[in-house]
Amino acid sequence: MKSDEKRSHRLNYLLKCYLLNPKEIDLYQRAKQMGVTDSTAKDYIRTVIIQAQKIYAK
Repeated sequence: MKSDEKRSHRLNYLLKCYLLNPKEIDLYQRAKQMGVTDSTAKDYIRTVIIQAQKIYAK
């Protein structure tokens, strides 16, 4: 699997988790469980929150 595909799958999973439980600390823990670095986990959080805000705006 290509790295961009892996990132996309991870972000979709984290988005689903965030929509069910919108707590950043829980999202961060899930991202860290994927084995990513702190900076990558924080990047995932920012991306997921932006996507969730777009969903909520609809």
